[in-house]
Amino acid sequence: MKFLSSRRRHRAVRPLLLVAALFLTGALYTVAVPDERSSADAGTSTQVEEGRALFAVNCSSCHGLNGEGSSEGPSLVGVGAASVDFQVETGRMPLAAPVEQAPQKENIFSREDIDAMAAYVASLGPGPEIPTEAQYDPEGLTAEQIAEGGELFRTNCSACHNFAGSGGALPNGKYAPPLEGVTPKHIWEALRTGPQQMPVFSEEVITDENVRMMIAYLQSLEEEPTGGLTLGGLGPVSEGLWAWIVGIGGLCLFAVWIASKGARK
Repeated sequence: MKFLSSRRRHRAVRPLLLVAALFLTGALYTVAVPDERSSADAGTSTQVEEGRALFAVNCSSCHGLNGEGSSEGPSLVGVGAASVDFQVETGRMPLAAPVEQAPQKENIFSREDIDAMAAYVASLGPGPEIPTEAQYDPEGLTAEQIAEGGELFRTNCSACHNFAGSGGALPNGKYAPPLEGVTPKHIWEALRTGPQQMPVFSEEVITDENVRMMIAYLQSLEEEPTGGLTLGGLGPVSEGLWAWIVGIGGLCLFAVWIASKGARK
């Protein structure tokens, strides 16, 4: 009996040791690995909370405390960090008062503040992230790719921005801004987020490589401008005005000259 009892204890010890070893391995894993992850999560959470505080002070009066939108501003759920980066870094947001179209103005926020607000808005729902330089930098493209970028720009953008990117008037008091001097990053963000009345161009429609080509084309226009006098860039308004001043004015002067010649005779 004593021998049998000893064997039973021996058989029970082995599975118990195995369970204890597994438990010890799991405990060591939970102590060592999630430590690093929780540290990263804490950093992200801190940035989101900082962004929430900045958003509450500067944006919530129009977009709601939780970015849900209101009668004064649209919902920001799902617009992504890239939209915040574009609107805030170009000074379009925040608005002092509702207007037909937010104009570009001087940015009043630091890079850290913009990143914090972008992180908070990104936490509200998935959307385009702030791009990396590789996604928009046109460096290294060939002349053929730049020419292809011109074709893409004229096909997709020239109806509003003019073939030379000089902008133009749109219905209801809105306008397509000129693209001269706009940074490559902001062009990428505008294409992906569709600010104001601009449509959204997803990567399925225009790839990042295509965007780089279009940016290279716009930069080539700045280096070698095309076209003649812009006449203020107001389209038919200034063209019609100058037609009246030069055309009708010239005819009036000619009529006066003929009348004066006839009067002397």
